[in-house]
Amino acid sequence: MNTEMENEDSLYPIAVLLDELRAEDVNYRLNAIRRLSTIALALGVERTRDELIPFLEESIDDEDEVLLALADELGNFVEYTGGKEHAHLILGPLENLAAVEETLVRDKAVESINKIASVLSQQQIETYYIPLVKRLSEGEWFTNRTSACGLYATAYKNATPATQIELRTAFKRFCSDDTPMVRRAAAKNLAAMAKEISKEHIINDILPTFIKLSQDEQDSVRVLTVEDLISIAETLSLDEIKTYLLTPLRTMVSDKSWRVRYMIAENFVRITKAVGEEIIRDELVLAFVRLLKDNEAEVKTAASSQVPGFAQYIDKQMILKHIMPCVKDLVTDTSQHVRASLATQISGLAPILGKEATTEHLLPLFLQLLKDESPDVRLNIISKLEQVNEVIGIELLSQSLLPAIVELAEDKQWRVRLAIIDYIPLLASQLGVSFFDEKLGSLCMSWLRDHVYSIREAATVNLKKLTEVFGVDWAKNTIIPKVLSMGSHPNYLYRMTTIFAITTMAPAVTPEVIRDYILPTVNNLVTDPIPNIRFNVAKSYEVLIPVLKQSQETGILLDTQVKPALDKLKEDMDADVKYFAERAFLAVQ
Repeated sequence: MNTEMENEDSLYPIAVLLDELRAEDVNYRLNAIRRLSTIALALGVERTRDELIPFLEESIDDEDEVLLALADELGNFVEYTGGKEHAHLILGPLENLAAVEETLVRDKAVESINKIASVLSQQQIETYYIPLVKRLSEGEWFTNRTSACGLYATAYKNATPATQIELRTAFKRFCSDDTPMVRRAAAKNLAAMAKEISKEHIINDILPTFIKLSQDEQDSVRVLTVEDLISIAETLSLDEIKTYLLTPLRTMVSDKSWRVRYMIAENFVRITKAVGEEIIRDELVLAFVRLLKDNEAEVKTAASSQVPGFAQYIDKQMILKHIMPCVKDLVTDTSQHVRASLATQISGLAPILGKEATTEHLLPLFLQLLKDESPDVRLNIISKLEQVNEVIGIELLSQSLLPAIVELAEDKQWRVRLAIIDYIPLLASQLGVSFFDEKLGSLCMSWLRDHVYSIREAATVNLKKLTEVFGVDWAKNTIIPKVLSMGSHPNYLYRMTTIFAITTMAPAVTPEVIRDYILPTVNNLVTDPIPNIRFNVAKSYEVLIPVLKQSQETGILLDTQVKPALDKLKEDMDADVKYFAERAFLAVQ
């Protein structure tokens, strides 16, 4: 009797979950779908195959969110049906999902069908998978046919030679389909199909299909053929590329639709990699120049991002003769997006051009970009200067760009100032103490008084890094006195910055410096009227104590200076101050 009751209890949650799949509230159904694996585990493999899968196949929801979740879950459902030998059963509900109206659901269903197909046996492919592909291919609605396009590559590589002939013929029909959405799907999946087909069939079947799609009246179809061109080029010889692909490539570069030209520009390095040196020299250099001079800003932006990548495939003379004039024009382009894209990439030319050419041709352009009116352009060029430094050296770089860098250190855009701060330790390590103190020392201190917290925080980290570069003696004589002088400033933000700087720098200095310089200032701030400063003082003791413990005078310092200060903070009226003081006191023990 007890056993029967236990079995009923174990089935009860399953019944509830199955009811949720039929519930009116979409959230209930969605939650049930996301727990399909739980339902399947509770049901067991037999009941999952006999009850759950047929139920899912029969009950297509009308909510796209639920269908999308179902399509995703079913792609990982093989183990719940009993393994690979039963995996084909999942194809039923997925076939229904591959025919719905919502594109996201169909795409996820196609992805899951292909995932299931990867574990099917040859017999299952022939018996279940390929018939599914054929049914979708012959569907009356375009939704079926668009989904079918995404299944052909997987079907083809697992099909018999006779079936492969049928699949090639059927796929070619998609490229002439009356519905643009189907032709788009064919163009989108042609590259994957080409990877599974022998060169003979690529030339005889795929190439004519590609040519037809690349001349489609819809630019939304043509734009997808750029990926196909790259995929096909990777399989052909140099002579075959020249024979079959040069004409389509030239057409794409000058296509009337900017979207097609944009896609060519965005993938130009990949195209370059797929073709031979002769084609690069004879065709692609001038094609690339054309894209860099395009009328549309979007195309120039994409082409700018390819400049250093493409330059690797041509010699220095061709870069200077053909590419650099375009780059100089782009530096002053009317679109800030073009200039920002170029600023991100232009430094990549330095290693290719070498020191002399970089100094002559690139440095003036860097200077222009550093003075650009757009903060994004300035930020992008600053973040990539290290590449230039590696080629020409920091001395030459600083001589040329230091005035601009100093100007940017006070830029009205705080992110630009932040980027300059990040660059300072590198400059400092190369310039030396004297040059740094003369040219940049006052800047580093001015950032501590910045009105933006992130700048002040970065400035304190910067001081620590500079201490590590120039040494404790330099910090003791140059930086620390200036920092500590802010500890008595009437503005509480200055006093707060002093505490932050002290806390950040402490691990980089010696116990003697803390004892003689830092600790007196911290002790004075124990009675500061601002609670925020007092609890940050308490936090700073927690950092200072481990450093002080390295000194032979540890016991005396802790007993005479640190403990009395912490005792006072532990009695503070502010709860946060008391908490951090007690925590710091534990570090004394």
